[in-house]
Amino acid sequence: MVLGVNVDHVATVREARKGIEPDPVMAATLAVLGGADGITVHLREDRRHIHDRDLKLLREFVPVELNLEMAATKEMVGIALKTRPDMVTLVPEKREELTTEGGLDVKRQKLNLRKAVKAIHNAGIPVSLFINPAIDDIDLSKEIDADMVEIHTGLYANAKGERQKREFIRVEKSVREALNLGLSANAGHGLNYINVKKIAEIDGIRGLYIGHSIISRAVLVGMERAVREMKEMIKES
Repeated sequence: MVLGVNVDHVATVREARKGIEPDPVMAATLAVLGGADGITVHLREDRRHIHDRDLKLLREFVPVELNLEMAATKEMVGIALKTRPDMVTLVPEKREELTTEGGLDVKRQKLNLRKAVKAIHNAGIPVSLFINPAIDDIDLSKEIDADMVEIHTGLYANAKGERQKREFIRVEKSVREALNLGLSANAGHGLNYINVKKIAEIDGIRGLYIGHSIISRAVLVGMERAVREMKEMIKES
């Protein structure tokens, strides 16, 4: 199972002082040494954390899967075609949000998403859609010709008790539907060292994409150790 480490929040700390440290590219290399199978960055329209230069350097130096999260806009598609990451994950984006708040509105954005997917595919780059754990969104993702989906686990991660059990079932059913349709299934958002094991136990999940929790632990114990500990938890599952 792929562990993709999102280093956006290393850049968030850097931008607090508008300086040069900590460097998300250096953090990515340490994450790889800790066992990360991939590095994820979200290049936002307002460049609030990751910058174009970060993406360029990561493409040059990262020896594992580079996953570019981005909105399905003309500007971002152009950047993806120029940078050529190993995969692109199309995500919703709002300027005022602190972090991505939910999956794509696939039904409403179907035509625009299809256009973006086609352009990225023409460059030979696989595309994932970040979607809510909903069967309809899985089916639409297949229609749009996505290669894979990333199931939003935020509601599961934030819930407790019986509600968390219900949210887990939604994630599990979504993964099963994706696999039945021939889509690869990933999961991510809000996963941490406490709640990750249950998601990792779902049969057929290709990869887990985790950022904030790993970066938060890395502040205290170092990036390599934080990634290694998460990797071990996933393996145990």
